[in-house]
Amino acid sequence: MVDFRVTKLGRWLGRWLVAAAILARSTALAILFHSTGDPAYNTTPPTGSLTNSGWQFQGDWGAFLGTPISPHHFITAAHVGGSIGDPFRFNGESYLAADFFDDPQTDLRIWRVCGSFPSFAPRYSGTNEVGRDLVVFGRGTQRGAEIRVGDPVPQVHGWTWGAGDGLRRFGENRVSQIVEADNPPAVTGVGQLLAAAFDAQGGANECTVSGGDSGGGVFIRDGAEWRLAGVNYAVDSPFSLTAGGEPFYAALFDRGGLYEVDSTNYVLIPNRAFNLPGRFYATRISSRSDWIESVLAAPIPPDSDPILQAAGSPAGPFVDLPGATLQRELRTIVTPRVAEVQFYRVRSCRRLRLTEIHWEGESLHLRYGDGETSLPTD
Repeated sequence: MVDFRVTKLGRWLGRWLVAAAILARSTALAILFHSTGDPAYNTTPPTGSLTNSGWQFQGDWGAFLGTPISPHHFITAAHVGGSIGDPFRFNGESYLAADFFDDPQTDLRIWRVCGSFPSFAPRYSGTNEVGRDLVVFGRGTQRGAEIRVGDPVPQVHGWTWGAGDGLRRFGENRVSQIVEADNPPAVTGVGQLLAAAFDAQGGANECTVSGGDSGGGVFIRDGAEWRLAGVNYAVDSPFSLTAGGEPFYAALFDRGGLYEVDSTNYVLIPNRAFNLPGRFYATRISSRSDWIESVLAAPIPPDSDPILQAAGSPAGPFVDLPGATLQRELRTIVTPRVAEVQFYRVRSCRRLRLTEIHWEGESLHLRYGDGETSLPTD
C-alpha cells in the first residue's frame, strides 16, 4: 500500500525548490535512482521504447535545463534565474537570450532567443496525466549516503543528495496526482503541479529529482509522440532523523520514521508497515496552455535592430530606453539628454561594437559597427 495523501497545502514553504542546492553550493550541479547509485547511469540518450522521449529537446541554461517550445522560445523554471544575453546551448549551438516572460500564476518562465531552433518539443494538452508514465530530465546531484531508520535493525529508507557533476540524466516515474497549491494559506504563484512518487517497486529507471534538476522537462507519451507535460519545480524536503536535528535533503522511497522539517517545526511521519514515498513536483504545462500560446503568438522583433539600454550604475539593472530612436542607415542610436548620470549599453542578437559617442544639441548619438566592443553589450 502506498500513501499518496497530499501534505497540508499551507506547508508549501517547506517544499524545497530543486534549484536551491546549486544556488547555495556552486559545485552541486541529477536524477536519483532507486536501483543504482552509479553516476554514469542514464547519462546518454534513451533508446528502445524511450527513443526520442525528450532528451533531444533539452538544452543547457547555465547549470540547469530548458526545453525549446517554438522556433524562438524555450521554457524553464523561473526560479533558476538567468539574464538577457546569457547563452542557451542546444544541439551544440548557443542562442543568446533576448527577452523573457514570467507566468503570473506559476514558476514557468519563457525565454525568447536570437535566431531559430532547428526543432522544438510538442506540448501535452490533455488533462489525463494521472496514472501515465513519464520521462524526466535533469542535472542535479548524485546519490549520496544511505538514510537508515528503525529499531533494532535500521533499514534503508533512501539516500541523501550527494555531490554534483553537471551531467544530464534521464529517469522514469508515473504521475500520481495533480496538486493544487494555490489555495489559502498556501504560497501563491505555484499553480497546478504534477506529483510523482519515488516508488521502491518502480523498476530500473525509477527516479526522483534533487538540487540542480529545476527547469528540466517532464515528458508523457501521447500516441506515438512524447510531449512536454511539466517543468521540474520542487521535492518533498527537508527531513531530519530526530526532532530538532540537523535537516538534510534526500531521495526517500519511505519517509516513515523521519521528521519532515517545516520551518522550525519538526513533524514526525509514522513508520508504517508500508512505504510512504517522497515525491517530486513539476509545473503542469497543460494548465497554462492559454498563457503559453499568448507568449508564442507575440510578434518577434527583428534580430538586426539593436536596442539601447540604460542604468544608473554600471552594475545595472539595465532597461530598454523607449525614447531612443534608431537611424538604421547611419547605424546610429539617438537618445535625449537627461540630467542624471546614465550608463548605456546596446542589446543585440549579434555582436556589435560602439565606434563613436557624441552629443548633438540635446541628443546623445551612439554609432555602432560589427564586432567586439570594450563597452558592456548584450
